Amino acid sequence: ICVNEHHQNAYGLMPSPKLMVAAWARLTTPANLVIMGNSPALYNPPIRVAEEMAMLVVLSGGRIVSGFPVGTPMDTTFCYGENPATLREKYREAVALILRAWTEKKPFAFNGKYTQLRYVNVWPQPMQQPHPPIWIPGGGSVETWDWCTQNDFLYAYLSYFGYKAGLATMQGFWEVVDKLGVEANPYRAGFLQFVAVADSDAEAERLYAKHALYFYNRCLHLNPSFANPPGYTSIATMRKGIEGQVARAAAMSPDLTWKDIVDRGYVVAGSAATVVDRLNDMADAMRVGHLMVLCHFGDMPKDKVYQNTERFARDVIPKLRPRFNEWEDKWWPKDAPPVQAPAAMQPA
Repeated sequence: ICVNEHHQNAYGLMPSPKLMVAAWARLTTPANLVIMGNSPALYNPPIRVAEEMAMLVVLSGGRIVSGFPVGTPMDTTFCYGENPATLREKYREAVALILRAWTEKKPFAFNGKYTQLRYVNVWPQPMQQPHPPIWIPGGGSVETWDWCTQNDFLYAYLSYFGYKAGLATMQGFWEVVDKLGVEANPYRAGFLQFVAVADSDAEAERLYAKHALYFYNRCLHLNPSFANPPGYTSIATMRKGIEGQVARAAAMSPDLTWKDIVDRGYVVAGSAATVVDRLNDMADAMRVGHLMVLCHFGDMPKDKVYQNTERFARDVIPKLRPRFNEWEDKWWPKDAPPVQAPAAMQPA
């Protein structure tokens, strides 16, 4: 189960994903909980992230994946007032502090450019060793590929525009992995994909088309001036010709058809056989070991969300599970002790 962080908007109603995970730590078992993610550059000091994440690890019994996004320009620059020119440097310093706080065995002083702390002594320490798996949600920044590969972080490409549009970005990531001589383990990469499963391709259109059109034609209206403040995107990324997801949404035409959405791969939709076929194509082309599936989009009602999720779990997952079994997944919680569901609370 994944949660994210967004601010002052009507789309993502989770200003702090850790609040949701704190509840789910007690309400779910044995699901792993992916904080996708918590932007450490928005904390002063960012040691707060290390403390709260460690507490969630303990509460959940070791079921946490810790995601550290830079944050969209709207969240970071326009909502929280961060300087876009120094945001990434501040972010990387914060991540370094958090990881050191989780792995150092004794108190230490931290004298960074943006954070100075005389005493760092996080308690409790996370029970996951050496620390929770680290995922870096990204929107296509070139420098993130090198940083993830060098630090053995998972690179999670988050896009609403499907695997066909995301192929060039993932190919760029794997080129960096190869250049640095790192093992090309598919599990070091993740990708987000909308999925709609039905009994047939025609039924998928009948059930889900209006909700997909609601999302793509009505819910992604963004002012282009919010998409890319000066300094937010690196020169290397601009030279590579990679467009951020926020900028792409701002430039999108609001008159898509269901055929457009499906043909472009924005939504993988159809019968279970069709969905399996498309996702296998994606796995072959992108080599993504972690697939983050959105079975809810637009104004889809609760019963359809449950129906779609159940069909995906029952008819699609078993056929995809053997993919990449020859590789070890080093970016997923392991060896967590059994967690029992909490007993129902009784009124006093």
